[in-house]
Amino acid sequence: MRDSKVIGQQILKWYDRHARSLPWRIPPGGDTADPYRVWLSEVMLQQTTVAAVKSYFERFTSLWPTVDDLAAAEDAHVMAEWAGLGYYARARNLLACARIVSDAGGFPTTREGLQALPGIGPYTSAAIAAIAYDADETVVDGNVERVVARLFAVETPLPAAKPELIALAERLTPQERPGDYAQAMMDLGATICVPRNPVCGVCPLIDECEARRRGIAADLPRKAPKTAKPNRSGIVWVARQGESLLLEERPVKGLLGGMLAFPSAGWDGRDLPPPGKADWREIGEVRHVFTHFNLSLRVLLGDLDGRPERGHFVSLRQIDRNGLPGLMRKVWDVARAEIVA
Repeated sequence: MRDSKVIGQQILKWYDRHARSLPWRIPPGGDTADPYRVWLSEVMLQQTTVAAVKSYFERFTSLWPTVDDLAAAEDAHVMAEWAGLGYYARARNLLACARIVSDAGGFPTTREGLQALPGIGPYTSAAIAAIAYDADETVVDGNVERVVARLFAVETPLPAAKPELIALAERLTPQERPGDYAQAMMDLGATICVPRNPVCGVCPLIDECEARRRGIAADLPRKAPKTAKPNRSGIVWVARQGESLLLEERPVKGLLGGMLAFPSAGWDGRDLPPPGKADWREIGEVRHVFTHFNLSLRVLLGDLDGRPERGHFVSLRQIDRNGLPGLMRKVWDVARAEIVA
């Protein structure tokens, strides 16, 4: 294998010709990127695909072109626009971070300063510092881990291999154009060194890759066996009163924090009674997969008698399905089919 820094230069040359065109990017070799757009895209991309993020990013930057605009936005509006991206703590941290940055007059320029902000961890801080400020930082996400594991034939399973992969990635990172290099490694992993059936024939590192030489590229990186997700169950109440349905804002901390939802219980650590008196009847079931568990909810429909114990009624015409989190969209679909029928 050639000198690590020479390999870094090879990757940059490949990126200059094959960089992906993404809404939050500037062309290779151009000016440094807007830290707001880099930060926003990186937060959205946490545990979410590029394809899913594009439309959200474009809508957010249309509604809130600057970090000051986002900082001044209403929480409910931002949470509604975030609906569907999942992992809603990211949206809460997004607002908290935007307000701190706006008050400070801009983003910190160092990895340490960035990492002190809400919702910004080691990877995101390195990515913003490198891409927005051209800081000499090594950025390691899942794509980079895969490229490095194959290049050096690291057979230690993840997550135990992470420290070794980070150290090897640091050896490759060139001192010039660290932001372009970080994005080049991400692109290489996303388009060529893919998880299954890597396209080794067009890889710029074909002659350097130890895993390819050994015939094990498709097997790396190895991963420790996953433990089975536990199953949870609960109840969700669709309370009707005339042409309105009962919705409530969930607690800020916890699952679906701060989001608008139908009252529910039994699955999220809250043992709550029905939201009011009604002749409840079961109309279906919804299933949803969270990061750490599988969920099934029995959907109960009823005409509420009197004032609700919690929440507020929203006219059927005003309920925005797209403003609900994914789980509650499924509940709405079950209820709507029953109500319309």
